[in-house]
Amino acid sequence: MSLIDLHCDTFWQIDMHPEKHLHENDLCVDVKKLRAAGSMAQFFACFIYTNPEESNRYAGSYERALHMIARANEEFAQNQETIGLAGNYEELMRQKEAGKIAAFLTIEEGGILEGCMDRLEALYAQGIRLMTLLWNYENCMGYPNSREKRVMAKGLKPFGLEVAERMQELGMLIDVSHLSDGGFWDIARHCRKPFVASHSNARALCDHPRNLSDEMIKAIADAGGVAGVNFYPYFVTKSGVATVEDIAGHVCHMMDIGGEDVVSVGTDFDGYDEGELDVVHMGEMGRFYNALEKRGLTQRQIDKIFHGNALRVIKEVL
Repeated sequence: MSLIDLHCDTFWQIDMHPEKHLHENDLCVDVKKLRAAGSMAQFFACFIYTNPEESNRYAGSYERALHMIARANEEFAQNQETIGLAGNYEELMRQKEAGKIAAFLTIEEGGILEGCMDRLEALYAQGIRLMTLLWNYENCMGYPNSREKRVMAKGLKPFGLEVAERMQELGMLIDVSHLSDGGFWDIARHCRKPFVASHSNARALCDHPRNLSDEMIKAIADAGGVAGVNFYPYFVTKSGVATVEDIAGHVCHMMDIGGEDVVSVGTDFDGYDEGELDVVHMGEMGRFYNALEKRGLTQRQIDKIFHGNALRVIKEVL
């Protein structure tokens, strides 16, 4: 088993709880659990929570992101025998050859740019290689997923299109998870390279606006991108009580719609604390593997889901 996970929020948790460390902790992800999962690479999100009730909710958010990046680098340095930062396919493979886990840094909530393109350039220089354009609220780039049809239909703002263009030029993955449907289709129309939904499931199986419609899954596949199946129980089942077999059901549906090259893994571990799921941390990913085997997927198909599809996109874009 060899795994690439496109999304976890572990450094958000570590940033809030400085006494916690990456080597071993009571969170869903640490180095020991990653080893148990056979991790080839882990995408660590620098998630910046902003309060929509605050009039200047992005004040200091960019600085918080830089602080989180610095903390991540400290943790990588303390665990340099087992994990190391990567910025592209070649660096990932060097880490793998050295017997290490490759760590990619991402930003979740592109609103921290506050309309300033120089910040995107600076984040790239700091090692950021994927950005989730939106979180759950409108920002300088566009509009979020919403149960309000009026909001859901809105597309990207001009700055959002500029950012997407520059990300492609720099070699960064554009992440459409959390984005409105209108924004998604703007990305699908304007992107020349594969894009990703790093942690999103199938709307046909769980009718939540954070999940992807069948048309979206097909569009990601047509662009050569991937969708990382999300383990958050309320994106798996409407009741929020989910099993690893339910997650495997989303995988199979997404494959039926977009083919076996479109599905990846984006656990969202350490980014939620609601619902019930029988896989509670990264060290239990073998249960997910077994659930896919029970569904009748071949070894080749499971390898694509666990790492091959994500690795292909990394090689093509970064």
